Amino acid sequence: MSSKKIGLAIIGTGMAAKPHALALNELKDDINVVGVFSRNKEKRENFSKNYNFNSFQEIDSIYDNPEVDMVDIITPPNQRLELVEQFSKHGKHILMEKPIERTLENAKSIVSICENNKVNLGIVFQHRFRKSSIKLKSLINENKFGQIFSAQINIPWWREQSYYDEPGRGTYKRDGGGVLISQAIHTLDLAISLLGDVKDVMVMAETTKFHKMESENFVTGGIKFKNSVIASLFASTSVFPGSSESIVLHCENATVKLEAGTLIINWRKLRFL
Repeated sequence: MSSKKIGLAIIGTGMAAKPHALALNELKDDINVVGVFSRNKEKRENFSKNYNFNSFQEIDSIYDNPEVDMVDIITPPNQRLELVEQFSKHGKHILMEKPIERTLENAKSIVSICENNKVNLGIVFQHRFRKSSIKLKSLINENKFGQIFSAQINIPWWREQSYYDEPGRGTYKRDGGGVLISQAIHTLDLAISLLGDVKDVMVMAETTKFHKMESENFVTGGIKFKNSVIASLFASTSVFPGSSESIVLHCENATVKLEAGTLIINWRKLRFL
C-alpha cells in the first residue's frame, strides 16, 4: 500500500529556487509539486515550464487548496512574515529559505505564529546534511577527537558588483544585512550545530571598497561557545577570486578540517576510527 504524496506549493522563483526545483523533481515519488506562484508572471511561467510544474495565477488560490499540504517559501526575507501568517492560518506547513527573517523580533514572531497555528516550520540549512557534516557530528558525539579547544570559521567568498546591483540585495530593508546573514549564515549554522550554543561574540563589520552596497561585505571577530571553545570568524564576499568555506577544529587528539563537502583529519597519534 502506497502512502499519499505530500502536496507542495512553491512561493518565489528567485536565485535560490533552482536547487529547490531540482531537488523536488528528484523527490517526485514522495512529493507532488501542485504549483508555483511568483508575482512576476514571466518568471513564474518560465520557471514552471523549465521544471514541468503547474503555476498558480493568484496566491489566494493556494490558501484553501486541499491538494497543498505545505509551502516552500523562497522569497526575499522581507516578504516572509505576512506569507507565514496567511499560510499557517490555513493549516499549511512551512519550509523557508534562510534566513528566517531580517530581525530577531520578526524571527521570533514567525516561530510563535507557526506554533500557535500548529504547523511545522523548517528553515533550509542544507550544509548540516552533507555526508561529511553528519560524519563529523557523529565523531564529535563519540568524543573521538577528545576535547575541542579552538576553531576557525572561514568564508572567503567573492561576488561581482553586478550581484549587489540587483534592487534590494545587500540592503537592510530587504535582506536584513550583508555577508553575515545572506552568505556566512550556512557555515555559522553548521558551526553551531557542531559546537553548541554561543556565549559571547566580538565582531567588526565593515564594507570594503570592492562593492557599492548598504550593508557589510567583510566581517571578522571572535566567538566563545558555552562549552569554552574559542573560535575566530572571517566572512567576506570581497575576497577575489574566492575559495571554499571551511571550519577547522583544533582538538586534543587531532586537527579536523571540514572544507565544503570534504572532511580531513590529522591525528596527533596514528589511530583508527
